[in-house]
Amino acid sequence: MTERLRDQLRPAWLVAWRELRDQLRDWRILVPIFALTLFFPFLMNFTARAALDFATQYGTPLIGERFVPFLLMVVGFFPITVSLVIALETFVGEKERGTIEPLLSSPLKDWQLFMGKLTAAAGAPLVTAYLGITVYLVSLHFNGVPLPDLNRLAQTVMLTSVQAVLMVSGAILISTQATSVRAANLMSSFVIIPIALLIQGESILMFWGNHQVLWLAVAAVAVLAALLVRVGLAHFQREALLGREIDILNLRWMGRTFWRAFRGEAKSFGDWYRREVPRTLRRQRTSILLTLVLGVIAAAGAYWWSASHAAELAAASGSGDLTQVFGQDAGLPGDAISFPVIFWHNLRAVLVISLLGLFSFGVLGALFYLVNMAVIGGVLGAFEASGISPLLLAVYGILPHGIFEIPALILSSAAILHFGVTLVTPDTRKTLGESMIEGLADWAKVTLGVALPLLAVAAAVETWITPVLLLSVLK
Repeated sequence: MTERLRDQLRPAWLVAWRELRDQLRDWRILVPIFALTLFFPFLMNFTARAALDFATQYGTPLIGERFVPFLLMVVGFFPITVSLVIALETFVGEKERGTIEPLLSSPLKDWQLFMGKLTAAAGAPLVTAYLGITVYLVSLHFNGVPLPDLNRLAQTVMLTSVQAVLMVSGAILISTQATSVRAANLMSSFVIIPIALLIQGESILMFWGNHQVLWLAVAAVAVLAALLVRVGLAHFQREALLGREIDILNLRWMGRTFWRAFRGEAKSFGDWYRREVPRTLRRQRTSILLTLVLGVIAAAGAYWWSASHAAELAAASGSGDLTQVFGQDAGLPGDAISFPVIFWHNLRAVLVISLLGLFSFGVLGALFYLVNMAVIGGVLGAFEASGISPLLLAVYGILPHGIFEIPALILSSAAILHFGVTLVTPDTRKTLGESMIEGLADWAKVTLGVALPLLAVAAAVETWITPVLLLSVLK
């Protein structure tokens, strides 16, 4: 098995070596990359020294100490963005230069060609990032600035590595879809801007000082990078690369494709509900089952944790009565809660899950869904610790509207998860654009046809029925 795998990977290594050799020949790429890589760490070292002195002067050395690993992450991120141009022109650049036809006509398989290009394109960003980190650490040592601890250093290096793979794989995916280097460079903002926002979130975790959560961030970015590589492998077709000559934003085609997938074979609105919606739900049954199981696990885990830490939660809230703490958000009579407010609150949760899942192949949407399910379990656990039966609370305070609201949340979350699964599943009959549009159409069918009506009914029940039932239990 190992020998067979080695034989299959050998052509990919040959492509990677060819790419690396071409990169090393072009001084116009190497000189700016290494010049900026060597200069930037010294600038960050000066910034770290100044920040540490400033923070110590005003009695906040902790902020200065955590500023040092933050700059370490920036030092690793900066050369990756500069080297991204190599990945952006991986395929489309060779197409413009007329050198890609011999490569595409070779007996290489599509995945071998793609992985070879990916390996070579990730090489320069990673080498320059590690070089910048090394120069930064050495300069910190010689300037007397305390180095980050080994755990924080390992986290930063791992974040740099997985972010490099994430950015490079995204850039190569753009290179396979673009028809010119100019178009690829313009589309690079779809890679750089989300990663920059990700860096901001990771910086918050660094200043927060929670090492465990930062390791979760490393794992999440690694999953996203693997999924993005999978998308590239699933939708890379050399024939389409040669046949695409010009980028056209065909809104009419996009609208027709979406409507055709959304309507299906239905002849009327009733026929659409009877045939297309159930057919879509059957296609998504695996995602629905997985979402349901994960939701139950999240709710059960939060229930156990909340019941075990009830006293700490009450103390942190400033009230010793957890029923009063959670009752403030229970929708009791007298609160400014109405049908539009509740409906918008639930709809907003569905939209946030969908939006996050749209840009992360369903991963971030699933995490936000788990948070919502964990809140339910947490509330039940907290009330049990206060002496109120969680069974009564579930029956009178959650079940009346929950039988509509929770299925809506599960179905919509499963639909956006299925969208991500569709993108990473190979389908030679469709382009990446067609897969995305049809996946969005399936999500829209479930959300508009099932989740939205359920949320409306849930909001009505939660407004006029649940508070009465819940009040009768809490008296």
